[in-house]
This record gives sequence, C-alpha cells and structure tokens, in this order.
Amino acid sequence: MKLKKKIKKSSNYNKLPIWDLKDFYIDINDNQIFKDINDIKNKSKNFQKKYEGNVKNLSSKKLLTAIVQLEKIDEKKAKILSYAYLLYAANIEDKKNKIFLQKIQEKITTLNSLIIFFNLELNLIPINKINKHLNSKILKKYKNWIKISLSYKSHQLEKNLERLIQEKKITSSFAWSRLFDETIANLRFNFEKKELSFTEISKYLTDKNHIKRKNASLVIGEVLKKNINIFTTISNVLAKDKDIDDKWRNFKEPISSRNLSNVVEDRVIDALTFSVKKYYPKISHRYYSLKARWFNKKQIIYWDRNAPLPFQQNKKYSWNDAKSIVLKAYKSFSPEMHAIAEKFFEKKWIDAQIRKGKQGGAFSASTIPSIHPYILINYQGTLRDVSTLAHELGHGIHQYLASFQGYYNASTPLTLAETASVFGEMLTFKYLLNNEENKLRKKILLANKVEDMINTVVRQIAFLEFEKKLHNKRKTSELSTEEICNLWIDVQSDSLGPYVKIKDNYKYYWSYIPHFIHSPFYVYAYAFGDCMVNSLYSVYEKSPKGFEKKYLQLLKSGGSRNYRELLDTFNFNPTKIKFWSNGLDVISKFIDELENI
Repeated sequence: MKLKKKIKKSSNYNKLPIWDLKDFYIDINDNQIFKDINDIKNKSKNFQKKYEGNVKNLSSKKLLTAIVQLEKIDEKKAKILSYAYLLYAANIEDKKNKIFLQKIQEKITTLNSLIIFFNLELNLIPINKINKHLNSKILKKYKNWIKISLSYKSHQLEKNLERLIQEKKITSSFAWSRLFDETIANLRFNFEKKELSFTEISKYLTDKNHIKRKNASLVIGEVLKKNINIFTTISNVLAKDKDIDDKWRNFKEPISSRNLSNVVEDRVIDALTFSVKKYYPKISHRYYSLKARWFNKKQIIYWDRNAPLPFQQNKKYSWNDAKSIVLKAYKSFSPEMHAIAEKFFEKKWIDAQIRKGKQGGAFSASTIPSIHPYILINYQGTLRDVSTLAHELGHGIHQYLASFQGYYNASTPLTLAETASVFGEMLTFKYLLNNEENKLRKKILLANKVEDMINTVVRQIAFLEFEKKLHNKRKTSELSTEEICNLWIDVQSDSLGPYVKIKDNYKYYWSYIPHFIHSPFYVYAYAFGDCMVNSLYSVYEKSPKGFEKKYLQLLKSGGSRNYRELLDTFNFNPTKIKFWSNGLDVISKFIDELENI
C-alpha cells in the first residue's frame, strides 16, 4: 500500500513540465559553445583594434556600424551566459553546472574588458557632436540606448580602472553571490521525519494546519540561525563592495546606482516610498486586524501572516487547471497575448517541477531576442502558484514582444519590467472573481488577492527600507548579526503593524532573501509595478476601447523609449504623490469590500 502511494506521488511529480534548453546548445560539451566563444574573442579583438581611441571621430553612419557590430557581440555573449545560468538554476547542486557557469562567467568577463572602452569613449564625445548624433535619423533606433549610456558619464572611471573592476567581479561580488546561492540550495530542514530543501519546507508556511505552520517556521528560523554567520559575512562584504564602488563612481546614495540603471529619477522612488509607508495603516495594518478577527485573536503570529483563512477551502489546482485558467484570462483581454502564452507551454519554455537542487522561487529569463524567454517556477498547486504562473507569463510575453526591438532595445528598465507581470496577475484574479458565483469563494479570492498585493507592495517597500538602513550603516562600520536583525525587526514591525506578533526566530528571516544579494534595491520594482497596474487597470475598466492596442504598444517598446514617454500615453505622472495614492486606493477599496462582505 505504501509502495503504491509512493509511485503515484512520484508519477504526478514527474508530470510537471521541464524546460528544453536545446534552442541554445545540445549540452555543455556542444562544440558550438567553443566556436561561439572563439568567434566573440576574434570579433572583440577586431572591434577593439578598429575603434579604440577613435570613437569621437566617427560619423553618425560609422557610429551606427560600430553599435550594430557591438550589439551582435554582446548578444552572443548573452546567449552563452543565459544557457549557463539556466542550467545552473535547474540544478544548483550539480557540480558540472557550477563549474560550467563559473568558467563561462570568467571567459565572458575577460572578453568584456576588450570592448569596455566603447561606451567610455562614447560618453566623452563633445556635447555639440553627440547632439548631432542624437538628432540624426541614421541613429534613431539607438537614440535611447545612447542617452542611457550618456547618463553614466559622471559616474564612469578611467578605462584601465573599469577593466580592472570588470575582471575582479569574478572574485568579488559574483563569488559572494554564488556562495549565497549554494549555501541556500544546500540547506536542509528536518521536518516531520523528512529532510527538506528550502523550497519544500516553505510550502508549509501556508499550510492549513496551524501546528505545521508554526513548526515549519521554527525549523526555518533555527536552520537560518545556525547558518547566520555566513549570511552576515556575505551581506557585510557585498554592502561594503557596493559602498566602495559608489564612492569611486560618485553616487550620493546607495540606491542611486539602481535608480540610474532603472532610468528613473530619485524623486519618483521617493514619492513611491513615501506614499506606501503612509498607507501602511490603511492597508496592511487594517487587513491584518481583519485577519486576526477571522482567527478570533487579538493578534496573529508571524507564521500566520500567509496562513489560509479559517474559511479557506483547501482547493488544489492541477497544472492543467492552472494552464487553462491563465490562458483564458489572457485571452479575455488580448488574443495576441494568449497566442504568445500558449507557445511557452507547447514549446517547453517552462520548468515547473520541484526537485532537490533546483533554484527556489520563480523568474522569467529574457535570454536573447534570437531565442526566446524561459520561465522557472516551483509549482505546488496552490492559488498563489496559479498567480505566480500568470505573473511569470506576463514577464515572458513582455520579453517576447520587446525582443523585436533587438538586443540593446529589448531590455525594459525595472520601472516597467514588473508592469506586464502584475497586469497578468490582475487579469487572472478578475477572471476567477468574475466567474465565481459563490459568495464565500469570492471572499476567499478577494482576501488572497489583498494578501498578494500586500506582499507585492507593502512587504517590498519594507524590504527597501531595510536595505537602505543596512547599506547606510555599512558605510561607517561592519554590522553584527544582532544589528542587522534589529534593522529587520524594526522595518517589519512598522509595515506589519500591531496585529502581527513577531517572535524571536523571525529576526533571522532577512538572510534568505536573494534580492538583497543579487540586485540591491531591486525590490521597489514590484511595488512600482503593482501601483502602476492598479492605475492601468482602472483606466482599462473605465475605457476598454482602444486600451489593448496602447498597452501592447507599451510592451512592444521594450527599452527603446523613455518610460515617462510611454506613461504619458495614459496621462500618468509618477513624480506626483496622487498617482501612487490612486494605485494604493485600489488595494484599500478591496479591503473595504472584505469588511462589508
């Protein structure tokens, strides 16, 4: 009997899709990889020989030729790096994958140093000549790309220093990030007589059984505590590494370099942060008060924050259910988006299976325009997993649509990168809500959506505040574990409010969050995207005619136009507090509905 159960479980487990990476290469021994690396090396050397020291003398026509050549070189590098990273993410514990990724990173980093001169020299072209280039029809396609390069002018260093920094990344920030990934992947949690990975035990944080939630939370806290010294060291080293870089590059605040790379002004993010913090009592504090009442408690404990509601129906969604729901939701809005979404399922561009060694969480990797995006999720059949699938497909569709802009213009700044993903979540939520007739199930859907929005907006801005505090303090001194834990508890207490009780082991929960390690200050993009989508969806519901066309044009533009130009199409001004308040009011009104049901 036990054997049959085990076989059945294994069979279901194996039915979840695994991506097919053969659109890149056959395997890590594919001879084409070595041919591509040699091709990059030869073309980079030729490019360096032809253009180094000569960029300022190029006509607009010759500058276009140079940019096109450089774009092809960079795209081929991105192809190899994307392949290496996707293999690694699929099984972090596989030593061959680790070694292959490290080897490729080292080779590409060395090759990058050959052509690093180009943007440095481009930024030194006299203003009158650069303006002629920008006004030239010949360079129209790369106008925004050139402008973004110029925005780094006051932060760039002398050429040999830039080369040194580029090559040293392998043994500095890249190495520490890799150590973090491998440490997280190798953590094992003894729970209910099983040895679980972080991804596997995380599902118990949303288990219907209170004791399982509590015990899983305590086990996670204990394991993080045992490993906290390594996480403290990694965080201190990377924060100091960034501080040194910021000083040399003349960035005023730790967040400034992220804002520059996102092509967004500091004042816009200040307005977003101010608005969300002001709404803490109206959103998260009020919702958790409501949730505590549903549990007949004065306070809920942190392990109940994402607990299923007392009236939650324990519905599981098969992979086919999730696929059907999300595809129908996209089709209800746009046949074009639906057709693209179908490709991800049909052509094996998704890896949904849970297995030991696989990277936790979810992402959509844009890879390169000449291939296509790939999605990684860890599907466990919950409503949140359905939402995650919708979210990552939104990214994938956006990346697919923008790919026609070419490698340099396809990449979307983070100000808009989360727009399509969160819009996809909203489409899926509205589809489920509109097709649900049962009042209780509507309440469940609404409550789950509010929780997701709190996690996307309030929680991410709390993360941002934690990062700000940590990086600012690290400027003057290394932080102890206790100091970092105290910063974490302070921001969590502010954001969660008086109706969530934080107990001791929760203070170590900052240590597993990968965004702090891989991409400091990235987190505000989620809040940015959610508030943006709330405003966009309000426009869509009020005036659906012609909206799809404008929205798809926004996605197709990728990074070819400034985000402010694209938002002007919808009469949005993100520098104004009112814009963010309008988006936050959508969440507040959902809570009003919950209180009135």
